[in-house]
Amino acid sequence: MGYMNIHDGIRMFLEHVEVSLGRSLKTINNYQHYLDFFVAHSKISSVEDVTDDVVHQFRLFLNRHAGRGGSTIKKNTQNYYLIALRVFLKYMHTRGVKTLAPDSIILAKTGMRELELISIDELKRIRDAVGSKTIEDVRDKAIIETLFSTGLRVSELVGLPRSLDLTKKEMSIRGKGEKVRVVFFTDTAISAIQTYLQKREDMSEALFAGKGTNAIPARSVQRIIQKYARKAGVSKKVTPHVLRHMFATTLLSNGADIRSVQELLGHANIATTQVYTHVTNKRLKDVHKQFLHE
Repeated sequence: MGYMNIHDGIRMFLEHVEVSLGRSLKTINNYQHYLDFFVAHSKISSVEDVTDDVVHQFRLFLNRHAGRGGSTIKKNTQNYYLIALRVFLKYMHTRGVKTLAPDSIILAKTGMRELELISIDELKRIRDAVGSKTIEDVRDKAIIETLFSTGLRVSELVGLPRSLDLTKKEMSIRGKGEKVRVVFFTDTAISAIQTYLQKREDMSEALFAGKGTNAIPARSVQRIIQKYARKAGVSKKVTPHVLRHMFATTLLSNGADIRSVQELLGHANIATTQVYTHVTNKRLKDVHKQFLHE
């Protein structure tokens, strides 16, 4: 295949991502944003115009470009642009387009991501801060216990059906990137969910109801977690994802192997899971001290 217009190439790629790969609309929009930004800055007209020098100049621009707040673009954000370009070029190569090799694009080195964590005591205080008088109290209790029990993403949580069979204490969930995994419920979470279901009088088909017959929105779950964090006197920013972090680090701290935790979280790449391991290093240090230090 010869010359290919860059915009035609991007359109074909986005259609491939949507139809063949089955990615979400959000993922498709992100790819389009990053690639359109690259094309607008590089001022190229064809896919064949993507060269080492073009990418080098784009990387310099990303590294020096100041955003609205006046600060430069973070390395992690720069990598989003580079990843999108790399995936696009990989697809172009499968179409027989002669352009820059995808593997020649090396991502920027980043420091280890700092996890937003709370202590076990703070987590307990948040869980204890939930009341039991109203249907909202009972629902909120079930939400918090489910998040910590399963490690679900908030987007996965709000999609759970009311018809969920809790007798097996487990379920299959289709998560990010259409990856299917099994999640497990503790007795505490199941008890909280059953109490909530018994008190419900709405007709919503969602496990966790919002207004009317709708599922509770992810934004509302965020506000619920923050509400009880404030009530518990926890000054840190606490989100549903923090409970997911706590789920992972608690498992690792208690001896779970990283491959199992990867499966439970639904991470496609174990490198994503390894960010949790440095948090549990204190436990290893204590073991080392116990057995080797006099």
